[in-house]
This record gives sequence, C-alpha cells and structure tokens, in this order.
Amino acid sequence: MLYHSFLACLVIHLSTAATIGKNGKIRHDCNSSIYCQGDLLKTVQLAEIFNDSKTFVDLYQLNDPEVTLSNFKKLMEATDNNPNHSQVTEFVSENFAQESDSELETWSPPDWQENPPILNRIKDETYRKWVKELNRIWPQLARKVKPEVAEHPERHSLIYAPNGFIVPGGRFRECYYWDSYWAMRGMLLCGMNDTVRGMLENFFTVIKKYGFIPNGFRSYYLMRSQPPMLAQMVASYMEVTNDIDFLRANIATIELELDYWLQEMFVEVKKGGKTYQVARYTVHSDVGPRPESYREDYNNAQKLGSDRSESFYTDMKAGAQSGWDFTGRWFDETDGVLGNLTTIRTRTIVPVDLNAFLQRDAQLLSDFYSWLNEPTKSEYYGKMANLIQDGLDNVLWNEQEEMWLDYDIEQQRSRNRYYASNFAPLYCGSYNRSKAKDLAESSVRHLEKHGITQFMGGSPVSKDNTGEQWDYPNAWPNMQSVIVFGLQRTGWEPATSLAKVLATRWLHANYLGFSEYDVLFEKYSAINPGEYGGGGEYNVQTGFGWTLGVIMEFMDQWGESISIEDSASNSDSDAAER
Repeated sequence: MLYHSFLACLVIHLSTAATIGKNGKIRHDCNSSIYCQGDLLKTVQLAEIFNDSKTFVDLYQLNDPEVTLSNFKKLMEATDNNPNHSQVTEFVSENFAQESDSELETWSPPDWQENPPILNRIKDETYRKWVKELNRIWPQLARKVKPEVAEHPERHSLIYAPNGFIVPGGRFRECYYWDSYWAMRGMLLCGMNDTVRGMLENFFTVIKKYGFIPNGFRSYYLMRSQPPMLAQMVASYMEVTNDIDFLRANIATIELELDYWLQEMFVEVKKGGKTYQVARYTVHSDVGPRPESYREDYNNAQKLGSDRSESFYTDMKAGAQSGWDFTGRWFDETDGVLGNLTTIRTRTIVPVDLNAFLQRDAQLLSDFYSWLNEPTKSEYYGKMANLIQDGLDNVLWNEQEEMWLDYDIEQQRSRNRYYASNFAPLYCGSYNRSKAKDLAESSVRHLEKHGITQFMGGSPVSKDNTGEQWDYPNAWPNMQSVIVFGLQRTGWEPATSLAKVLATRWLHANYLGFSEYDVLFEKYSAINPGEYGGGGEYNVQTGFGWTLGVIMEFMDQWGESISIEDSASNSDSDAAER
C-alpha cells in the first residue's frame, strides 16, 4: 500500500506512463534450515563454539543439506535434545569444512599496476611512496569464488559471483554492497577499470536473480540490503570510461534495483498540512535473530520478553541494512536521552543519508536515460528525484538548526543530534544549487557547533558515546568522504577550505596508523590519530577496502598541494584559527 500511495503521488507529477514496479518476485528471505533459521542454527550458535557468530554461518557443508539435517536429528535424539558443548563441536567438525576461506581463491586482478595513475597526482615524495605501498593492498583483498560453489550452491551460504572482486577485509570475506562503492572509487583512480566492471557485472547478476542487492554475498543476507549505491557506482565507472555500450546493456538492471527501494522503503509523513513520501530502512524477512549475529541478538531479546522480541529482531536487521550497525541513531530517545540497543526502533526513523542516496540515484537514472536518448524515462526519473527532494527539503531540513536532521516518525519531530550522515545531501548534490553558499556556511557552523573541527583523528560519526561502533569516538572512512566532499562540492568558502583541512588530517592520521601497525583499519579513533576504533559486537577489522578507497580519493583531490611535513601542523593551525 505504501508503494502504491507513492506511485499515486507520482502520477500527479507525470503525464506519461510509468514503468515502475517490475520487481514482482523479490526474494527477501533465506529459507535454509541450516544458515538462516531452525533448530540447527539455534543450537550451534547458542553453544558458543566460536567467538564470532559469523564464523559458523560462513562454513560450508561437507554433504548435501539433507545429510547434514539428518545427522543433526540423530544428535538431538541421542542427547534428548540437549547436546553439550563438546557434542555440538564434534557435530560441526564432522559436517562442516573448518575453513570458510576454502570457498574462495586468491585472484590477481589483471589490471592492477605497480605504478598506478594516482601517483601522478601526489607531489610529496613520502606520501607518494606510502600510496604506492598501499596500492599493493588491492591484490591482497582480491578474491574469486571457486566453481564448486556454483556446482553445489545448496552446501554454501556464499552466493556465487562469476567475476573476481575486492573484499573489505578481515572477517568480511565476501563482496559487500556499500563498501564496494568507496573501494571502486579508489580502484578507478588506480586504473583498475576492468576489475570495477567485473564487480558491477556481479551485482547485475545478483539483481537479476534476487531482485535486489543483498547486504553481502551470503544467503543469510538475503533478508536485507545495504545503502543503495549502485547507480553511483555506475556513474563513477562512466566518469572514467564513458562506456556507453556498458550502460545501455545494463540500464534495465540498474533501474530494477532502484525500483526495489521505491517499492519497499517509502512511508508517508504529514508535516505542515502536507503529505510527503520519505524513505526509511525496513526489512521483510524471516523471523528470528540475524544468523551472523544470532547469539548477540538472541541474548538481547531475552531482556525484552516474547511480545517484543520479533519487533526487536526486525529493527536490528533494518539497522544492519542501514550500514550503521549499530548506533544511537536508531535508539529510542526520551527527553534528549538515548536508550540502548534493546530500545532500537530503526523503522520509525527517517534517515537523512538514505533519502539523499535515493534522490541522487533517481537523478542519475534520469541522466543515464538522457545519455541513451530516452527522454520519457529521463523525465520520469527526474520527477521521481524531485519528489524525493521534496521530502528532504520539507521533512528532513531543520530550519532552526539550518541542517538536515533525521526525523522521528513516532514523535513527529527532528532528532536534533549531530551525525556525519547529516552531510549526505551535500555529498549527493541533493539541494537547490542557488543555496550552495548559504549551505556551505551553515554546514561549517554545524560542524563547529558540535566541536567536530577540533578532532585530529578524523571526524567522528556522532557525539553519542554509546559503546556502539557507529558512534563516538569512531571515525569511519566512508563518512569522511561524505563530509569532506559534501563541503568541497558546494564550491564556496569557508566549506572548501575546511574540506581540505579535514581531508589532510585524515590522510595524516591514516599515515600514522599505517606506520605504526602496517595495516589499514575499517575505522579509526577521532581522538587519537592513527589508532583504530572499537566498540560494537566484533573486534576491529583490518584490510580495508573502503579505507584504501577514501585515501585514494583524497589524494586525487589534494595530493598536488599537501605534504607530510606540514599536514599535521597546518591542520592544527587551521583548527586554532577556527
């Protein structure tokens, strides 16, 4: 009904027939009785035979599922449905391969270069040497799925993809959706156009099969997606290659993926006597905990009682779909005080970044169809972009704070808190360009008001010290890109100068961290430059695809004008001046 309401609203603005809603057979759920639901999954995960719940659901079966389930039934009968830790451990060792990495093979991207083009953009010799060393990380993160996964898909949680790809790193051994966007940006700057094209083709293959892109290429992720970045991936590829034939061959699949979000994620919000269509994260999936975090979700749900547990599980999955898993952004808020993870209610909060991403996606579809000389489709998606823009302008824009803020549907008000995601409309260009100067000034004031300009280790994603990994004091690479390029793309001072300061600090912090640990991390401490971040439900991971991508982005933009000698001191002096 929500989607049809959205479509009805759209018809008012359209004089031509729409070609939306083609996703008639979206497969949201994983029906595996081993990897996604059922007694086997519950028994193994609650036995705590692995420190990380993801470890088990990444293991593949030595036999067909019928044999695995039969052996489990025998175990339960022999133990009166109450096997002990050692018995569960033995069952897993006898029925599952003990190395999930064995589904994947290392792969050498054929377009990787020892001296990538990005080096020509870097003036400072020390930074140039560092980036050349970082460039060697791409092959370390390169993987390809073994043919046997395609031959026996029922034995694996891994979703088969035909082409090689870049993984984030650490426990994240498969391809992930929004991680890949920033990794692709970096790869394109390193001349790895063919690898990016192959990854896009992997995404297209999955969309054609399932109707959308799951969170990651695992069957247990089929209950949710991740922030919608596909159109922006394609746009980045097109900027470098101008491969119009590639676009023409795949435009219908790109459109299909956006249609999924338009169908599934929009709700009506009434404000100022008008009704707007805005997007929020939600899932339509199997009941129960997230399989890859089963124990953690189950234990938290026990604190709530059976009447609230299913709602909790759904909001946890929706929170994971946001990419911000987890954060006080999704917690209940009473009198300005945030709750904790057990108060999560993701589905009732309208996020700034999701709506900006979707507005940008719709505008890009309009641009793509214009390039392909299809004016009717171009006009359609242009008006779709305008409708989403209306929600950004009238629901998410807060006039008092002069900033976009998440909106609380239950409390019918803005959630007046700093989040790095507040800058997503700047990043996506989802605003009236005539207001760029005013937005540049108000955005800088927003950062200064919350003290963000004083951090030397990167801009924290929030100021809420909840203990969750997507909160203070963690600085995530992708959000540095959103803030920095959001400011830079306004084209106005003081935003552009601050963008350079923040980018320079981030590069220096990453350099310090790499010099100390010889790795890149998925997240960093905003307080201690170069130190890795913490919190959340797993240890900090190394690799790391999007960290590498953002470093390459910043070097491409500012590499000709910064140096290792003055980067830290310049950042300090600029902060003092501010």
